[in-house]
Amino acid sequence: MPLDIARVHEVPDDLLAAIDYCYEQGWTDGLPVVPPTVERVHATLVYEGRPAETVVATHPATGLELSIHATAVNAAMAGCLPEYLPVLIAAFEAMNQPDFNFHGSTASTGGSAPMLIVSGPVVDDIGMNGDVNLFGPGNRANATIGRAVRLILRNVFQMIPGISDKSTQGNPGKYSFCIAERARGNPWPLLCEQQGYPQGVSSVTVFAGGGFCNVENHGGNTPEQVLGSVADAMANYGCITLGQSVVVLAPEHMKIVADAGWSRQDAQAFLFAQAKRSVEGMRTVGKYRDSEYAKQHDAKAHALVQEGFVHRGLTPDDILITLGGGDAGGHSCFIPSWSRGRGSIMQHRAIGVCIDCN
Repeated sequence: MPLDIARVHEVPDDLLAAIDYCYEQGWTDGLPVVPPTVERVHATLVYEGRPAETVVATHPATGLELSIHATAVNAAMAGCLPEYLPVLIAAFEAMNQPDFNFHGSTASTGGSAPMLIVSGPVVDDIGMNGDVNLFGPGNRANATIGRAVRLILRNVFQMIPGISDKSTQGNPGKYSFCIAERARGNPWPLLCEQQGYPQGVSSVTVFAGGGFCNVENHGGNTPEQVLGSVADAMANYGCITLGQSVVVLAPEHMKIVADAGWSRQDAQAFLFAQAKRSVEGMRTVGKYRDSEYAKQHDAKAHALVQEGFVHRGLTPDDILITLGGGDAGGHSCFIPSWSRGRGSIMQHRAIGVCIDCN
């Protein structure tokens, strides 16, 4: 049943019984949740200056609304510390932008998960991980912020697996898909800086991401070799679409690219140029559809097709590249987009800054 955050639920004092009660109400992602006590929720709300009933996101198909209070309740259930709340609020404000396609990306068979990339000083302030094992277990902030996103999708927006969430197979990111951009040793401007936010302001970028694709290259020692491996993963027939991409370069790979004097824009341009398949090849596997590349549909896509190729995305700017991971190991990753076209466009938002306030 929906999580009724408007009333206080009377539950047994026993912790395990309270956890079971949450299961019985259908409020979990399949794992135990922390019972959201009134005290915990109120402690979380301290980190947001607007009234608790303020709406931060609305589901376009159902009209269901996410309030700051409901965000705090689900954050508590996910195990978040109170100071994580501003990241969650900013993430849902970003997902609330029309181009993100909030409903489609969470309901379709594509099985995407909202991926969060947090950039800026808030990473250290709340102890997020952009280093070793950043996509894996072990960090409370990464894990619980990502999990709170899933609980909100389920408990507030009623995206229930098998009912309103029709993912064909889903992916593990639907439990939690939240990382920090690594600032230490990063040779390029941080994402929050590139996005134009003032110095000291952090940001969160949201992306409707498909499954994680590891890119291993321990032998490459030039940007072309390292990024060529990434481009090949981006252009595999199972992934290539007009959609956007996220590439997280490991420090070993980033050093090779940056030490050669390549900027982020250089890397984006190379990946875009190389991550392509011929129209003939796309037809061979049944993935080429005239309607998706017709001139009246998208002039940029049409122009590319006239050259005989389908690229990953429409322009180099469709590829977000950042730094993440431990110092050792030639393992980077590529995260494909949801849908076979451009169903969702990544969005970003400042954290802890009320952009729309006067």
